[in-house]
This record gives sequence, C-alpha cells and structure tokens, in this order.
Amino acid sequence: MAEVVAQADRRSVGIVINDDWPGYSLDLFSYPAHYSGDLDCVIIPHGVIMDRTERLARNIMDDLGDHDIVVLCVLKGGYQFCADLVERIKALSRNSNHTIPMRVHFIRLRSYLNDQSTEDLHILGAEDLSFLAGKNVLIVEGIVGTGKTMETLLKHVEAFRPKMIKVAGLLVKRVHHSLACVPDYVGFEIPNRFVVGYALDYNEYFRDLNHICIISESGKKKYKV
Repeated sequence: MAEVVAQADRRSVGIVINDDWPGYSLDLFSYPAHYSGDLDCVIIPHGVIMDRTERLARNIMDDLGDHDIVVLCVLKGGYQFCADLVERIKALSRNSNHTIPMRVHFIRLRSYLNDQSTEDLHILGAEDLSFLAGKNVLIVEGIVGTGKTMETLLKHVEAFRPKMIKVAGLLVKRVHHSLACVPDYVGFEIPNRFVVGYALDYNEYFRDLNHICIISESGKKKYKV
C-alpha cells in the first residue's frame, strides 16, 4: 500500500496511513451498486483488514495466551472486527500450545449524529458488568477518535474491578485534542476523515460494505438525518 508506514516495533500504533494517502479507486473493487456516488475511495481493502486482524490475533495470543478472558464487543461498529478477531484467535488456539478460553459480551455505545461526535454518550448493555470482577477483559472497538468515548467506557468498566483491561481497536484517527487513550492493539492509524464500511456506518448505512471507504460529501447529504 503506497504511502503507508508499518510501525512493527510499536503495537499501539499499528499501520500508519498518511494524511496525503489518496486511497484506491473504487473502480478497482466490487462494492454494492446502491452506494454508487456515495464514496470517494477505498482507504483499506477488505483483504488488508483480514491480514492485519490475523496479526493482531497473534499479538493477543502472545500476550494473553492461557489467560481466561472476557471479550467486550462494542456495538455496532465493532461487531465485524470483533467477530473476525475472535475467529482468528480461536484458530490460533486450536493449533498452539497456548489457548485462550473466551467469553463474549456485547455492549452498545452511541455518540454520533451524522458525521459529528456528540457529548451525549449512551452505554447500553453495560448497566451491570459485575461478572467482570477479577476477570481479564479485552475490549474490542471498531474505531477510536478523540478517545473521549473510550475513556468513558474504561472508567465504567474499571468500576467493576476487573483483574486486567486490554483494548483492541481496528482504527485510530489522528485528531486534534485527542486524549492519551490509545488501544493496546491497533490495526490502522488513519487520517481524520469520516470512514464507513466493515460495520462502520453513517446513520446506519454502509455496514454492508466490505472495504473501509471514505464517504463522499454527496453521500453525507443523501443519508443525513
């Protein structure tokens, strides 16, 4: 991938996609015809996502192998990443001396209106996480922006006294005034642009898109609420 720098020595950075990366032409890929005109480019193809997810699964196995963990999947944007990550961890467990017994729990966060993050954060399904007490927790999130949402979630989870908390984030945006809340395992660091696909949405649209793409201005207008 041109203009992409791999930071192999820092797992908390991941693969860095530079601000001037133009992305791939949509003509090079298959995508749902009903999104014609709604996207600018493909920024991360599905196959690259899969390869990076497999590497993250191996990193998690190296760090947490033989630990009993509870995977806390953040809906809705994180469900596809979580499903693929868990599947790859399971595959590694079947073919390794290290295994990770896993349980998966789902919570839902809502903080976006159109393409803007709001101060009004709702955490659904996390009212009683008392079963996390003394457990090793892996939070799986699709995208981390300013870090405010993740910071709020971490404080909420910490209140239930887990033994350990690790965070895996597929995407981390480079944004101004971001908090020092970087996931332990990062797939890609991306420019501060609104991305959709691979379960990431814009007002519930684009979750059925396999690649991660930049939404066009006409797409924003079309699906604005």
